[in-house]
Amino acid sequence: MCGIVGFIGGQDAKEILLKGLEKLEYRGYDSAGIAVQSNSGVVVSKEKGRIAQLREIVDTSIEASIGIGHTRWATHGVPSKVNAHPHQSTSQRFTLVHNGVIENYELLKREYLQDVTFVSETDTEVIVHLLEKHVQEGAHVEEAFRQTLKLLHGSYALAMLDNENPGVIYVAKNKSPLLVGVGDNFNVVASDAMAMLQVTNQFIELMDKEMVLVTENSITIKNLAGSIVERAPFTAELDASDIEKGTYAHFMLKEIDEQPLVVRNIISKYRNEAGEVELSEDIRNAILESDRIYIIAAGTSYHAGLVGKQLIENFAKIPVEVHVASEFSYNMPLLTEKPFFIYISQSGETADSRAVLVQTNEMGYKSLTVTNVPGSTLSREADYTLLLHAGPEIAVASTKAYTAQLAVLAILAADIAKAKGHSVGLDLTKELGIIANTMEVLCGQKEEMEKIAQEYLATTRNCFFIGRGVDFYVGLEGALKLKEISYIQAEGFAGGELKHGTIALIENGTPVIALATQAHVNLGIRGNMKEVVARGANPCTISMKGLEMEGDRFVIPAVHEMLSPLASVIPLQLISYYAALHRECDVDKPRNLAKSVTVE
Repeated sequence: MCGIVGFIGGQDAKEILLKGLEKLEYRGYDSAGIAVQSNSGVVVSKEKGRIAQLREIVDTSIEASIGIGHTRWATHGVPSKVNAHPHQSTSQRFTLVHNGVIENYELLKREYLQDVTFVSETDTEVIVHLLEKHVQEGAHVEEAFRQTLKLLHGSYALAMLDNENPGVIYVAKNKSPLLVGVGDNFNVVASDAMAMLQVTNQFIELMDKEMVLVTENSITIKNLAGSIVERAPFTAELDASDIEKGTYAHFMLKEIDEQPLVVRNIISKYRNEAGEVELSEDIRNAILESDRIYIIAAGTSYHAGLVGKQLIENFAKIPVEVHVASEFSYNMPLLTEKPFFIYISQSGETADSRAVLVQTNEMGYKSLTVTNVPGSTLSREADYTLLLHAGPEIAVASTKAYTAQLAVLAILAADIAKAKGHSVGLDLTKELGIIANTMEVLCGQKEEMEKIAQEYLATTRNCFFIGRGVDFYVGLEGALKLKEISYIQAEGFAGGELKHGTIALIENGTPVIALATQAHVNLGIRGNMKEVVARGANPCTISMKGLEMEGDRFVIPAVHEMLSPLASVIPLQLISYYAALHRECDVDKPRNLAKSVTVE
């Protein structure tokens, strides 16, 4: 689910909606649609593909001053015209667009909608049919909308039209971003302020579990109990250099929130006609001809490489070594006969990595760059490139580039495994889709992450992260995020290594954050936590559903174990963000650091 726009006023709604959707194109999408309310009723236009294709089918002769629009990235159901938004109830009285994921939609179907014929494969269609059901049972529209919202579990941003009550857009929000924009004799709805900066820079932020009645001259916000909420608009002060930040206080927070979209975009970019993600044949063959892969990287990209090693070795059965670029350049180990080099760099300009690439090029070895920047130095000088398709990452502390790197490395590992005839034991396209949905849920739990940051990191001078297996590697990344933006002394360790020296640093109140997402080492990391608690540590265990135990501080939804780093890193990113925020640090531009390290 991607973008929402809405407009009501005395102007041509069609063009404003289409322009608004165009402003959201950078987010990635596979279909789009609008619904406008004319004197003869609601007219829906939707199409698979680009907004330019949608423009071609919109009837320009329709006169309408109210409408809603949507760009969709497929989650429930394949990309298609049928699954595109807006969706309508059986009678076509209600028309609705939705961002988010309704987790209990199948249960709602069975319990309330057994007699309804569904047109699409989406979770969204459940909402509009529930609304109509409540109206048929005697509820007026506003009450039916409220009753429907109370039944929904999950995330949603909604905009709805009622064919029998023209002149109102019904809006609601929970865990998915949504704003109402204020104009002169018009009002707008947008999931991102950028979509409607064409007509206004005055926006009202909506809170979770609020519903709004938007008319041409009024905006009425209510909670689900029916009480009116007063909230003043804010000015979206955006200019050409700032516009990509939207209404977020910091680029880092925006980029954390973009991670579900990035993963979906990666699937889209690497998916073939059969719906499977794959590499190009040239890259595949070059890797298959090698006898060992050497991953060269620095910082966050190095941590991604450690997870990538596990993915490649487990899926493709090719031995992998991961090296810090600055060390490899001056202390090159003995290489195998047919090495293949993978360089991971967000910017594609990392000087330490390029120094190694120059050497391996001189030695005649094949190489691949995994980067977010096409045309960058590492991309140009390596034999092959895999792009992250994450969009510009502005904050110095990398977030979405890290998870994009993991997703692309997973695709690489699965593709090589398939070529070698090895079963990876999972449908990677499906599992990455689940990851994206899980990321969306986790990004919606910012309040809980802020509480954890305040509880454990408000005054501490240090913090330890521990884990086993891939959790250890994610812990390294969590420690890096915390130290680079909050300046807390933070270190990541393998759980079993604590008693080999580091446990001497545990004092009363020392925060220790443990990750527990791997079944085969779950009991081991639990034992390590008991060891630090016995020495006075303040324990914070983040586990995965199915492995949780009493006393765990936070539980992430269940995902495939091999892909768990894509999900488990998000709480660590958010905890670091709020720790830095409350310590009044410069979140986007931490001291002494630069986004792209172009000197050795």
